[in-house]
Amino acid sequence: MDCLDTFILGLVQGLTEYLPVSSSGHLTIGSALLGIQDGEDNLMFTVAVHVATVLSTLVVLWSEIAKLLRGTFQPLSQGTGLNRLNDEQRYVLNIVISMIPIGIVGVFFKDTVEEIFGSGLLIVGCCLLVTAALLAFSYYAKPRVKENISMRDAFIIGLAQALAVLPGLSRSGSTIATGLILGNKKSQMAQFSFLMVIPPILGEALLDIVKGMKDGMESVMGSIEMLPLLVGFFTAFVSGVVACKWMISIVRKGKLIYFAYYCAIVAVAILVTECLK
Repeated sequence: MDCLDTFILGLVQGLTEYLPVSSSGHLTIGSALLGIQDGEDNLMFTVAVHVATVLSTLVVLWSEIAKLLRGTFQPLSQGTGLNRLNDEQRYVLNIVISMIPIGIVGVFFKDTVEEIFGSGLLIVGCCLLVTAALLAFSYYAKPRVKENISMRDAFIIGLAQALAVLPGLSRSGSTIATGLILGNKKSQMAQFSFLMVIPPILGEALLDIVKGMKDGMESVMGSIEMLPLLVGFFTAFVSGVVACKWMISIVRKGKLIYFAYYCAIVAVAILVTECLK
């Protein structure tokens, strides 16, 4: 990959990691359009752009993250069980609970998921249709609104995140839409969705690097040079900051239906193209 390739794919990753249109699906589409074969230079580049989007989350939500950290390390209050936890400790506990499903998938089904990721654009088109349906349902559903995200809801949202490892099934779209369908507030869901993915992304990046280093550093870097890698990283970071702020505003305004239209149009275009081959 050259600098133009990594710029384009970094931009795609940064924007679509937060917008509910599937970053993995769009990276697959982008790679196909650029003529980049699956697996070519992908390991280090994929790790770099995912870490870049995590950093963009930390920048945008730093004040909320700092508040959570301060509250998490406060002494437990008097009482029994979960009543001893403050609001920040409960929030962090919900994030941990939401990570359980994706952790199980990562440990026990990683090879299966990687096979699915390599199955081409057809599955991307099908999963984008599912994303469109989920976004549309969350827009028209009118559940009773809850004050806070419960542990049960956190686990169900985590299940949505685990299913979103499929290319074309948007992680942010799946988790936010699931949370809204369960009756959680729009103002809470974007932030929770973006925070809950930080540990899994960093953990996966670390595992990929360790796995690659077992085969030698060359297998980690591939044939990609440092300058194109830095271009992709920086592009993903900057576009991620913009998209993260934009998405939080979009969710609060309840405008997810437009992304449902977009996903449906792209899905139909992909499926028609694949069927005509």
